This record gives sequence, C-alpha cells and structure tokens, in this order.
Amino acid sequence: MTDTNAGGLDTVLKQLGPFGRYNVINYMLFLYPCFLAGMYGSVYVFEASDINYRCEIKECETSNNSVWIEFGIPQDKGSLSKCERYSFKNSTLNNGTCTQDMFDNHLREKCDTYVYSDEDSAVKDFNLGCENWKRTLIGTIHNSGLFVSLPLTGIMSDRFGRKKALAVASLMNCIFGVMRSFSVNYLMMVACEFCEAAFGAGAYSTAFVLAMELVGPKGRVFGNTLINVFYVCGLMTLAGLSWALQDWRTLLRVIYSPACLVFSYIWILNESIRWLLSKGKHEKAVEILRKAAKMNKVELSEQDLTPIYELDKVKATKDKDYLVVSAEGPSIFQQVIRSSIIIKRLLTCSYLWITCTFVYYGLSINSVSLAGNKYVNFMLVAFVEIPANFACLAVLDRFGRKRVLITMYILSAILCIGLAFIPKDKAWWSLIVYLSGKFSITIAYSSVYIYVSEVFPTNVRQSLLAVCSSTGRIGSTLAPLTPLLALYYEKLPVIFFGTLAVLAGMLVFTLPETINVRLPDTIEEAERLSNRKNEENLS
Repeated sequence: MTDTNAGGLDTVLKQLGPFGRYNVINYMLFLYPCFLAGMYGSVYVFEASDINYRCEIKECETSNNSVWIEFGIPQDKGSLSKCERYSFKNSTLNNGTCTQDMFDNHLREKCDTYVYSDEDSAVKDFNLGCENWKRTLIGTIHNSGLFVSLPLTGIMSDRFGRKKALAVASLMNCIFGVMRSFSVNYLMMVACEFCEAAFGAGAYSTAFVLAMELVGPKGRVFGNTLINVFYVCGLMTLAGLSWALQDWRTLLRVIYSPACLVFSYIWILNESIRWLLSKGKHEKAVEILRKAAKMNKVELSEQDLTPIYELDKVKATKDKDYLVVSAEGPSIFQQVIRSSIIIKRLLTCSYLWITCTFVYYGLSINSVSLAGNKYVNFMLVAFVEIPANFACLAVLDRFGRKRVLITMYILSAILCIGLAFIPKDKAWWSLIVYLSGKFSITIAYSSVYIYVSEVFPTNVRQSLLAVCSSTGRIGSTLAPLTPLLALYYEKLPVIFFGTLAVLAGMLVFTLPETINVRLPDTIEEAERLSNRKNEENLS
C-alpha cells in the first residue's frame, strides 16, 4: 500500500477514534488468539517435562524392602543416578532380601529399563528415560515449525485475506494440538508438534497484523502493549492449568479445543480495511468504514470517504512511476547487496535478534529447573514481562534506542553470569536475579522490534525485517536444547546466555542512533544514518 493510501485511511481512522465500540469489540476478538498463542508457544515445557526416575533393577524389585536401592544405585551430585546402576553379582536373595554384598560397587553399567515416579510427562509415557536429547528435541521441533508458518501464513494472508488466514491457522492449531494428545508413540508426538507449529503458529502474527491495521498511528503503541500483556496471560494460564490438571494429554485437549472457535471469525469478523484497499476492493472497505462509524456514533461525510474511492487511481500512478524508475536503475535487491553498510547492519541486527530469542526463551524454559515450585517459577518469569513492556515504552523515547539496548544486553549478561556464583542455599536470591535477567532481556527484545524497523529504508524495510525475524528463530529453535548443558554443569546455560548477551551489547555500538530521526526512505538515506553518527563523533 502506498503512503497516500495509508494517509487517506489514517485520516478516516483518526475521525473514528481509537477506542470506539467497533474498535474495542474487534480488538478483543484479536486478543483471544494472542492469548491462546501464549499457551501454545511454550506448552512443550510441561508436556515433556523432566521427572524423577531410576534404573529398574529386576533382580531386586520383588524384594520385601527397599534398603537395597542405596547399595544398587550410585550417587551422582548428591542424589541417586538416573542412568547407571552397580553390577549385580550372581547371587540369590537371602530370605527375599537384596543385600549390599550382592552388588559390585566398583563396576557401573548403563540402565536398560527404568522405574518412573508418579509425575506426569511424555517422558514416562514414551519411556524416554536418560534420553534427554529426545525430550528437549520436542521443543526444538516445535519452534522449527515457525520457519514454515511465518512465510506460509504471510502468503495466505496477503493473497486470501487476513481473517481467512487467521481462521485456517487456528483450525490447524486445534486439529494437530488435539491429535497430539492422542499420540501413541514418540514419532507421532513430534510429527504433530511440528505440524501444529508449521500450519498454526501464524495465527498470532496474523492477529497482530489485524490489530495493528485496525487502529490509527496513535493507538498502535498501546495496542501492541495490550497484545503482549495478553500473550503473557496465556503463558501464566498455561502454568496454572498444568499445575491443576497434572496430565499432559488432558492439558493439550483443554487448551487446543478453544482454538476451533476462532474458525468462526470467517463469518463474524470484518476483513482488514487496509488489505481490502491494497486489493482494490474500495467499495467493501467503505462499507466497513460506514459500519464502524455507526457503531462508534461518528458521522462520516462523502467528502471524508472520497479519498478512499480515489486510492485506486493514485495507486496506479504510483506503480507506473515506480516501474519507470526501476527500469532505469538497479533493482532494490541489487542496491542492498552493493551497500556494505546495509549488509553489515543486516548481519548485526540478525545476531541481536538471535540473542534475544535465545536468551528470552532459554530463561523461560530453564525456569522450571529453579529451586521451588516449577509452576510458580514459570508464572513469575512470565509475569515479569508485563512491567518490562511498559518500562520499554517509558525509556525508549527518553534515553534513545542504542543506550537502552546496550544497557539491557549488558545488564542481562551480568545477571545471567551472576547466577553461577549464587550459592544453592540462596534460592530466593537466585529467583530475584533470574527474574531481573528476564526483565532485562524482555526490554531488549521489545526494543529490537522497534529499532530494526528504523535502521532500514522504506523500500526494503519489510523484507529486511522479515530476514532478521526469520534468522532470529534460530535462537528460539536452539533454546529448548539448553537444558542439556546443565547435565555437564548446572550453571552452564545461564553462563552461555550471558556470553551471547555481552557480544550483542558490544555490537550495538556499531549501529547508529535513531531516536527523533526521520525514517529513511531510500538506501542512501539509511546509509547516511551511519555517516551522521561518524560526524557527531568527530564533532
């Protein structure tokens, strides 16, 4: 859509007001799938959570007491080993009892079978004892589906409309989510995990776009914050339901079944006015605007709507001019490739995005390993995102993008690495520092979204933003594997998070400041942002 299109529509939206009845009702409909997405994005943390288990020592399981366990299973880090046992000598039970001299405590061997605790998890259902890579791979498989869902849903949304893309994606969430609850083996579970994310995860991004296209410029900041709050509420609800149900199959059925309700949006939701205009469906767009005006009790005259009718002519003229310019000079893609400044900026911003997703999701996933109640810990780590989002709004326009990003990355690094030096008996201090680290990286994550959109030119902003966002999914895909690092050293995950965050903070120094700077429209204007930085340094 051209700037003229946007300007004409934004003028009408301004007259309708940001908080009219039409806006509020439709916005609440968009918030519902955002709330569900908060649960769907992290449900693997609880459906395949690590639980207690030990080797099954068949020779002694029928013994009339359990004293033999401490003789038959070695100690690792102060607790019974999960994966090893002492070798059993060729002896017979004495009065049905296993004794210490029946085991060779100098010879260890790997377990073949396991005895699981009463805790609920797919680990128990699919016998994943001592196969932690399979357990953590579930989350990685889920997040790898995002590489499919983002472009697929984007294509559907642009071609067939926002509400159809949202409805279909939500239906896929329901189908594959509920189907996953009936998994009979591990392969079926991970296959459904991937398909649910690949075909359904785009529901959140589509709902986000619909929400942003509904309101005028002044309502977008508040609207974005509201979406983030509902997403966090979804995370907290997930932990609460997991705690209450204690059954991962029931949990999946409870949280995924409501997604089918979103399919009804095909009939009850109005299409995005901006999308209709971009497709030349001006009559339908005006019809929806009149309906919105009636619900908001606002009068729209024919003079107000005239620019909307004439957008088709304006768009045709703009497209014609663009084709002439494109024919005379190099394509936008060629200009990007030739610009070393833009390429370096793209690589740096991609790394910033990877770090944010890796640390953000890594801290959420590893929170269930903290001392104390894992459900409460997860809820607290999620809840801290709400004040972090409001803090982001307060500091970005006051202190500038670069200063905020550098401070938050370095602070997050210090807090994460600092966790490695807190004694185990200081559980409350560990939790406070952990929450502070999540608070810092959440601000950095929110800031990156805004900052990356400001350092690239208008004619390639959406494309380069998509590159950074897609590359950033590498971080969220690898994050579920970080609990494996704790098997070697308990504090290794947070040290790894801190190291990546330090490097990200240092790289921000190479980028220009964009506060109070007009958005660049061309490659040349974007390059001058760096020249402006150099000139300021010289002066």
